[in-house]
Amino acid sequence: MAKTKKQKEEALKGLKEKVAKGQTLLLVDFKGLKVSDMFDLRTKLKKEGGELKVAKKTLIKLALKENKLQIDDERLEGEIALVFGYEDEIAPAKIVYEVVRRNQSLRILGGFSGNEFKDADYFTTLAQLPSREELLGQLVGSLSAPVGNFVRALQYNIKGLLFVFNAIKEVKQ
Repeated sequence: MAKTKKQKEEALKGLKEKVAKGQTLLLVDFKGLKVSDMFDLRTKLKKEGGELKVAKKTLIKLALKENKLQIDDERLEGEIALVFGYEDEIAPAKIVYEVVRRNQSLRILGGFSGNEFKDADYFTTLAQLPSREELLGQLVGSLSAPVGNFVRALQYNIKGLLFVFNAIKEVKQ
């Protein structure tokens, strides 16, 4: 059943608000994706403060245009869904990438980070980066390594000196 003009205006208004609110916006082609996989994707995105929205291409173009985001028409191939990242910029890309790896029916077409369009390779690379917690752990390890090495070097010198004193003591006895 066709939507009325008022329903289309409401859908466009909601889509414009989501585009304006999102930190990250991914365009994905979900042609051939099972309903259960789509449901799982929506659930995972919701847990990370994201959202998946399916909309008509004309509404997507209008919502992007209203938010001063430019996209080529050739980028919008297949059945398009928008993945919004409201809280974390990387989490939606990671979640979609994991689904893409398991299911070839889903494809990343590109997206917006800030107000600039980025291709699918950008988001794939972004998704393959370590998480924030892993990066912080690596940073702490890198910062603490020189201090730990310095402490061990001092301990080795003191132990060496003790061995020398013990050897002198044994020789004199």
